[in-house]
Amino acid sequence: MTQTSPSRPARPRRSALYLPAGNSRALAKLPALGCDSVILDLEDSVAPGAKHDAREAVRAFFKDGRAAELPEGMEKIIRINTLSSPWGGEDLLAARGCRPDAILIPKVESPEDIVAVEDALEQTDAPASLRLWAMIETPLGVMNAGRIAQAARTDGARLDCFVVGGNDLIKETGVADLPGRPWLGTWLMQIVLAARAYGLDVLDGVYNDFKDLDGLAAEARDGQAMGFDGKTLIHPGQIGVVNAIFGVDAKRRAEAKAIIDAYAEAGNRDRGVISLDGRMVERLHLEIAERVMEKARRIDLRDQGEGNT
Repeated sequence: MTQTSPSRPARPRRSALYLPAGNSRALAKLPALGCDSVILDLEDSVAPGAKHDAREAVRAFFKDGRAAELPEGMEKIIRINTLSSPWGGEDLLAARGCRPDAILIPKVESPEDIVAVEDALEQTDAPASLRLWAMIETPLGVMNAGRIAQAARTDGARLDCFVVGGNDLIKETGVADLPGRPWLGTWLMQIVLAARAYGLDVLDGVYNDFKDLDGLAAEARDGQAMGFDGKTLIHPGQIGVVNAIFGVDAKRRAEAKAIIDAYAEAGNRDRGVISLDGRMVERLHLEIAERVMEKARRIDLRDQGEGNT
């Protein structure tokens, strides 16, 4: 395959809420929620004996029009079981038929895990708009994060986003699960670095104590400082906190606008470096400012229920 830079959809991904695919009560509440993405889960939250029913529930959710009634701009993701499991193949066929925005692949450990799903989708003539997200949640997945992300730069690639599976990573490694995640920090930054190197979005893992909003806010602020685009959630009550932290506040908007306006002045348009409010500003800062303002625009549209155009 040739090395290219595939066009990917630009969306706010501050908050991605996991919902068990078979939970009809939870699905009924979705239209009123403010999460940027919903992950309909066929994997961890569904017991082995309930996999078939959960899969059929997902099919029904898309077929009977409920999925189409979600707020415009809310991204719809289906997390399947691994292809090596007894359920993965049927999950993938069902997800492809539902045509969500993306399919989330668990326990990705090598580029071949992505290629296997892409090949299966190509064989069923899946539209190019059907994207892939990859969960990085094992030691091997972390070690190979760069190679996995590089798959997003090949012709026809569908990979858009990394998702951290912190609980599985803790279980697999045996590190202590402590506030502030001191023993996970290096691995989390490795995942972020791999995503950024190849133009992927990257979402932080879940915060398990859904009643502890202060703890959630602290962890979300750490994740935002690390460079994550957003955070995965397990409860609707976590959405507001995470949206605020991973949003673009008034100060950042004002700073970004000032840089853009300064470079728009006739005397600065062709300059590499300018002075602004007593500091030197380079064109790389202009690029950052433009991305900040584009993110702010899309968040505003999402929050107003107008989608992303």
